[in-house]
Amino acid sequence: MNLSKFTDYALRTSLYLAAQEDRLVSISEIAAAHRVPQSSVMKVVNLLVDGGFLASTRGRAGGVRLAKPATDLRVGDIARYMEGDTPLVDCTSCVIQGACGLVRGLYEAKDAFYASLNRFTLAEAVRAHPRTVDILLGRAAVGAAKGAERAES
Repeated sequence: MNLSKFTDYALRTSLYLAAQEDRLVSISEIAAAHRVPQSSVMKVVNLLVDGGFLASTRGRAGGVRLAKPATDLRVGDIARYMEGDTPLVDCTSCVIQGACGLVRGLYEAKDAFYASLNRFTLAEAVRAHPRTVDILLGRAAVGAAKGAERAES
């Protein structure tokens, strides 16, 4: 299953905020940290706030943070929210629409995919690799981390 670019940005944003220990973070900081367009991060943040995953504070000293502890936010819930309830395939032009035996299996596969992602909280995901937090907090050079990964392989 492919996740949209917005879901990718939502997960990156959420991981970044999980590493920030409940500090307010600006959208421009998130965009710079992940090298993604600020306008895209703004859209993603607005959706995540609407979904109850993030909390925002407006104004000069404002920013965003996780709405709940990272231990209470599941990766699959974020992905499912961002992807919406769209089917895996577009059945509208299919000649066996309404009589297809694959529809139930496709829905079950999609549910299994999100259930698998839900085995992980944001806290677990951000701490799954020893360098993740340091990279997200800017304490380690991303290029150095990539070089070290290649050396380990």
